[in-house]
Amino acid sequence: WIDRGKVLGSTSGDDFNAIDPTILTDTDGRVWMTYGSFWTGIKQREIDPATGMLLASNPTIYALAERPAVQFDPIEGTSLVHRGNFYYLFASFDFCCKPNPYDDTYRIVVGRATSPNGPFADMNGTPMMQGGGTELLAGNKETYSGPGGETAYLDSQNGDLIVFHAIHLPDGQAYLFLNPLTWSNDWPQVQP
Repeated sequence: WIDRGKVLGSTSGDDFNAIDPTILTDTDGRVWMTYGSFWTGIKQREIDPATGMLLASNPTIYALAERPAVQFDPIEGTSLVHRGNFYYLFASFDFCCKPNPYDDTYRIVVGRATSPNGPFADMNGTPMMQGGGTELLAGNKETYSGPGGETAYLDSQNGDLIVFHAIHLPDGQAYLFLNPLTWSNDWPQVQP
């Protein structure tokens, strides 16, 4: 490994929060870094595959998802994948890791688009830039709460998976889950 320095950062003066980055290489071989948490939602920049740094010839910051009608814009922890004719943006909505685990409202949602830059929409056609997102998994208040921080892994030979954390109830311990990710009518599904 060679430390080549910071790829992207944010300060309190920025309108984005540079955390939770994920990388996707699209069908044209272009590399995209998707990132963001709260503030003004999920953003994306193109990466130079030769250097791993931001691509200087494309300074565009793409806005992918936001929750403008919800206080604090609680969205983060995205994972972007390509399957068939669509790009799927998985995201975590709401709040996790509360002192009382029964108060956790974190949940996993998804939207899709025909481009890695969006626009992403949920199953009802609501744009993710307007708070849309089809709920994929939420806590059940009996055995676990707050699923989120997900990463989808697509594997055509061994089966698709989704990895996420959740809080085990009633003890409040954090667990890492690895579940099969299945598909119905070009939409993902996960069993708790």
